[in-house]
Amino acid sequence: MKVELIAIGDELLYGQTINTNASWIGQQLAALGARVVKVQTIGDTKEAILGAVKSVEPSTDAVLITGGLGPTKDDITKITLCEFFETHLEIHQPTLSKIEAYFAMRKRPMLETNIQQAALPVNCTILDNDLGTAAGMWFEKDNTIFISMPGVPYEMKGIMENQVLPRFKSRFSFASIYHKTALTQGIGESFLAEIIKDWEDKLRNEGLGLAYLPSPGIVKLRLTSFKGEVDKMRIDELFEELETLVPKAVFGYENDTLTSVVGDLLRNKNYKIGTVESCTSGALAHSITSISGSSDYFIGSLLTYSNEMKVKLANVKSETLISYGAVSEQTAIEMAEGGMRNLDVDVCISTTGIAGPTGGSTEKPVGLVWIAVATKEQTFTKQFQFGDNRERNIQMTVLSALNF
Repeated sequence: MKVELIAIGDELLYGQTINTNASWIGQQLAALGARVVKVQTIGDTKEAILGAVKSVEPSTDAVLITGGLGPTKDDITKITLCEFFETHLEIHQPTLSKIEAYFAMRKRPMLETNIQQAALPVNCTILDNDLGTAAGMWFEKDNTIFISMPGVPYEMKGIMENQVLPRFKSRFSFASIYHKTALTQGIGESFLAEIIKDWEDKLRNEGLGLAYLPSPGIVKLRLTSFKGEVDKMRIDELFEELETLVPKAVFGYENDTLTSVVGDLLRNKNYKIGTVESCTSGALAHSITSISGSSDYFIGSLLTYSNEMKVKLANVKSETLISYGAVSEQTAIEMAEGGMRNLDVDVCISTTGIAGPTGGSTEKPVGLVWIAVATKEQTFTKQFQFGDNRERNIQMTVLSALNF
């Protein structure tokens, strides 16, 4: 099955909003066995929308369109699609009833623009939106399916999961594909590839596919079998081999996150954790508490951005700061150990570094970070040298601290 994606929205073109819809849809279709062959991002104009739908390749089985279905005047997708499919809008009573119930439940007044969201093309199949007021639309023309959905991610996902994907499964025959993805942290893509090159040659010789999926701080390794789950056991064995090759890098599989993995370890050991943060300024604590139930193990954080707060909150010695500086192994140790005592936790992580882009020196360049992990038995430290991008340095510090 070949699919094209069209994302509508000036905010996507201006960079004000990231098109996460395309990546999510691509993942869902790949898991199904479908293939995305083209992605277009276009503006909120009649000309752009018509140009995009007219450019669809004849061999394409389905076109998924997101965006442009809201109540405002710049949302013109419905009207433009009516022109393309030679139809007109009429109030769809079941959709109007849903919209009325939506506003009644929230005790908000309905405007005429909200009512007009129930005006839908008469020759399409309506796809109910249980999470919002803009219905999805399913058209067919010249053996190609065209599906229009809201651009709001959670509304689009609801329509895809509840209606579009089930219809695809009943209508199309998909190749049997099985994926499993290992997640690694703390090792670069090229260095990782060099270490596992023999392992990679072996799996490719067995007819399996391997994809490197890098993102800041994390490299995912996706193994694919084109025979389906018949290779599931073999893929599990290969990933066990991978863990022996890079034991400090592999932290989980599929939808695991470092924060969820660390949280499970803490909960299983009945440990309490806290953080003392300088360069990450609370980002590490935020990451830990992004997991529901993190109150089981997270106690709190000391934000010690200034030297004064390092001394006052974490009991770092003034002499240590004078002798070694805020960004040093010695200071990181005292931050972690002071935080462990003052927060009364089993484990405390400290971060201190130069996030940049200013503040670096020849001796201590931008991107230099010290991380310490204090336990009641021992304190561990590690030095990292990241890049010159401030946001990236903070993100990398959080990931590296959790993995460490």
